[in-house]
Amino acid sequence: MRFIIHEYAVNGYDSGPYGITAGKDGAMWFTEQKGNRIGRIHAEGEIHSFPVPTANAGVMSIVSDGTGGLWFTEYRANKIGRMSMDGHFAEYELPAANSAPFGITEGPDGAMWFTEMNSGRIGRITKSGEITEFELPHPRAFPSFITPGPDGALWFTQNQNNTIGRITTRGEVKEYSIPTPNSGPVGITTGPDGALWFVQIMGNKIGKMTSSGEVSEFVIPTPNARPHAIICGKNGDLWFTEWGGNQIGRITVEGVITEYAIPAKNAEPHGITMGPNGDIWFVEECNQIGRLTLN
Repeated sequence: MRFIIHEYAVNGYDSGPYGITAGKDGAMWFTEQKGNRIGRIHAEGEIHSFPVPTANAGVMSIVSDGTGGLWFTEYRANKIGRMSMDGHFAEYELPAANSAPFGITEGPDGAMWFTEMNSGRIGRITKSGEITEFELPHPRAFPSFITPGPDGALWFTQNQNNTIGRITTRGEVKEYSIPTPNSGPVGITTGPDGALWFVQIMGNKIGKMTSSGEVSEFVIPTPNARPHAIICGKNGDLWFTEWGGNQIGRITVEGVITEYAIPAKNAEPHGITMGPNGDIWFVEECNQIGRLTLN
């Protein structure tokens, strides 16, 4: 397959894009960690951005919920943010100081679920802003990304504990070990085969885990690729960013990996999402938004 990568500059200031999600309006929405804004990019590349009310909030992950609301984590401000597509914000402070919220997703119960890296907890926030927190077995596990699983539970990576965690909507937690030692799991998503797929930023592998905890691992061809985020594609495949390899990776459910070079040098790709037509959108910390199209 032939591919084309378009890159769009976020002009005017040091933006530092980090997370990205597909909005219900057909546009892509992204966090600007350094610029302290939420950005919107149209399919043709036109960009608008909205300042986050709290200064130096450290906006990280972002997700669009089922009604079109945008939810994001504020790592430094210790808050969960919500924004409407017309730019109205609400922010919710977490009960414990310095929790460092990071990953966020919508759960099967309609609430938003998020990870707290510093406190070693999984949080739940209702659409009205009510927060509940669940303690993890290891407070220094560094929970990172989180995703709905195929079994009605939430699954998350524990970066410093070398495990994949599972939490039910009632707060019951299980942990599953990763075979590669010190693999540093980060991004995670449910694949088209119903398994949990995750990236190992230190192990340089893509992992696949069944809902019963059985693991397969696939080595990334580029050494020290430092994979970061992963999403499900539309053709029985998955896509991931290579922060160290300066590439976008594609893996089939059989474990076949293809890599696509990003034109900008030292782009530092982080978040990744799929657009409504199947194009792969990703953010580059070098102040650009990328879009990969396969022909």
